[in-house]
Amino acid sequence: MTFSGYYYAVGPILAMLVVGLLVLLLRWSFSHGRSLVERRPRSGSSGEYGLLEVVSAPATFVEAEVQRRTLVEAGIRATLAPTTEGPRVMVFPEHAGLARQLLAGPGPLD
Repeated sequence: MTFSGYYYAVGPILAMLVVGLLVLLLRWSFSHGRSLVERRPRSGSSGEYGLLEVVSAPATFVEAEVQRRTLVEAGIRATLAPTTEGPRVMVFPEHAGLARQLLAGPGPLD
């Protein structure tokens, strides 16, 4: 049994299999509600942000952004996190003390 007479059909069949595989892959990747890549963001509590430590709990997001920029200008990496308790300015623990001092303002003059 030789396949010499069927070589003309191998190319189109292989092309259809590849297109079918691509269709299945794209249907899976663009389906709603089951994607592993994109999830709707949600707010968590201030304890759900890993290593970051809360240094300020301002009342509004505008105040929080001003405080965050103050810390960034001082060379401290800071994050504004929209937590379930409200906006929080967070930094890594090794910079928390300095960040609190900067946000408290200048101390009393002696």
